[in-house]
Amino acid sequence: MTTQPNMITVPDLDLSTVPSRYYPADFYKLTNRRACSPVSPDSASPDRVLTARATQNRRTAHTADRRAFERNDAPPCVVQGAPPPIYRLRQGSVKEEAGGEITRIALTGVDFEPPKQPPVELPKVFAPAESPLEKLPVEVLDEIIAQLALDSPPSGYTPRNVDLINCLLTSRTVHVATINTLYSNITIPHSAIFSKFLTRVSEYPGLGTIVKRLDLSHFTSVGLGRSRQVNSEVQNMTSRTLLRCLELTPAIQEVLLQENLDDDIDENVLCKLFFGLSKLKAVDFCASSSKPFAESFTSAVTTLIDSPMNLGLRRLSLHECFTLPSSVFETLLPRLPHLTHLDVSHTRITDNALASIPESSSLSHLNLGRCTQISGRGVVDFLTSHPAAKDLVFLNLACDIARYRLLWEVDVERLLPALPTTLRSLNLNGAKIRRWHVTLIRPLTKHLEELSLAYADLTVHDVNSLFRPGPLSSSPSLSPSSSPPSSPVSSPISDSSVIEEPSAPWVQPTLHYLDLSSISAITQSSLFSASCVLLSPTSMPLEVIELGDKAISSLRECRNTNKRLGWVVKELGRRGWYVRDTNATGGNQSGRRSWKMGAMWWGMRKCPVAWGEVGGLYGHYMFKK
Repeated sequence: MTTQPNMITVPDLDLSTVPSRYYPADFYKLTNRRACSPVSPDSASPDRVLTARATQNRRTAHTADRRAFERNDAPPCVVQGAPPPIYRLRQGSVKEEAGGEITRIALTGVDFEPPKQPPVELPKVFAPAESPLEKLPVEVLDEIIAQLALDSPPSGYTPRNVDLINCLLTSRTVHVATINTLYSNITIPHSAIFSKFLTRVSEYPGLGTIVKRLDLSHFTSVGLGRSRQVNSEVQNMTSRTLLRCLELTPAIQEVLLQENLDDDIDENVLCKLFFGLSKLKAVDFCASSSKPFAESFTSAVTTLIDSPMNLGLRRLSLHECFTLPSSVFETLLPRLPHLTHLDVSHTRITDNALASIPESSSLSHLNLGRCTQISGRGVVDFLTSHPAAKDLVFLNLACDIARYRLLWEVDVERLLPALPTTLRSLNLNGAKIRRWHVTLIRPLTKHLEELSLAYADLTVHDVNSLFRPGPLSSSPSLSPSSSPPSSPVSSPISDSSVIEEPSAPWVQPTLHYLDLSSISAITQSSLFSASCVLLSPTSMPLEVIELGDKAISSLRECRNTNKRLGWVVKELGRRGWYVRDTNATGGNQSGRRSWKMGAMWWGMRKCPVAWGEVGGLYGHYMFKK
């Protein structure tokens, strides 16, 4: 067979095995032959001719393929994810020689564009210590690795920080950065883990110099099947091993202890904490109240009586350490010139001890809740005149009115106007708050985020006035029975029934949490009434209302109403809250604040001394009790 100019000759080709998707249906209808003419789309030359020898079964194969195209069930593209070929059929003419064996098709072209496969990029292989991650500055690499550390409390026996453990096997550079993060904050939930940690730092003393925090707030023997006596026989956690641990961690800055360890905190351990760790900034003895602990603490602090030595502690928590004598506070507090956080809730601290805090201190967190040895006048004098109390952020003055009352009407009227604008959390549970005190409370709501008014003598109208502008109600005067015998029976508030505030632009309150427990006027029916604005959008950004057991029990039964109003009931331990459902209201509130130091919930009753998620025994005293 001779070839003509501009003609391409193709040898015998069996097209029956070629997928039918490569043949446009219009081409079959035009030629009725199993042949195609692929022409480059970039070509602008005259007509090209493709000759092919058709097989004997071309008509049968063509009929089957044409029906497949009409049914749109052509096989999928060979390359997964690649685009299908593009066809463009141009008009031409068909000529056939005698015998029908050779078909010459003169067309302007059927353009065929095959699918383009993306280029395969091979991963780059770096030499040791040559990867971009390893070349980062040490400070930057430490910050990156620190993001992998879990800031959540340990739960059960499941491994923690698995990602950090895997990083140890990556390279030497990453190994060093991971070790710094892994040993920076040590959390000990069980005595067996403490024993492993102590063995490790004893074998490699350099690891002990990395430790900045020793967290024993989750330490417990519950779940191990052991009693306290059995634990003492195991000898994993004892006063001797605890002292050894402190000696191996000379750069430690925060030590978090609690009542499960009070028998192991002897005089040697306390002397090491107070006098042997120069970089120690925070220590917590939460609920340590055993007799051996009180005796050891008293003996250790007594050495400071004739010493001019000052301690470098900044954050101290003796929460629920009610067995410590008052002399301990009068001796210890004057030796803390840099104090910023002090939690002495439910202790025997006195007015003299409180006033002995050095003027160089700058308190931001102060917890004096349930302290029966201090007086309202002494507390108010300290808060209104002491230089260390000028920048408070967290203040707890709660009391148990079944035993005593800390703040009476006169104390409240002296205290509220003197509170600093830096204050974000104020707990006045048990204070003798009357309706005319609302005029003094309303300005505080412009910067407070937490406000506790349990047992206050207020009505629904008084509470509403905190969230909307308008005149305030007042009472004629104080009654003699409402003041302590030593307090003068007088009130600076006038005897008018309505108090008109000076005309000023209304500023929306910043309250997120409001404690109205044990207020007789606040019930389930009063909250649901149209006259109450607490559950309406008017009270935003209010999202948590703490209520007493009776009110919470009633609200728990009103599921449909709660859902319609967009509020839910939540309970934990002895406490119950009525919480705005942010999913229903479309809000996205977050309880995390810098002054909470990691706590997410509202209404904390224990002062934190270290940044981190709250759990274990600390969570119990902070939110459950």
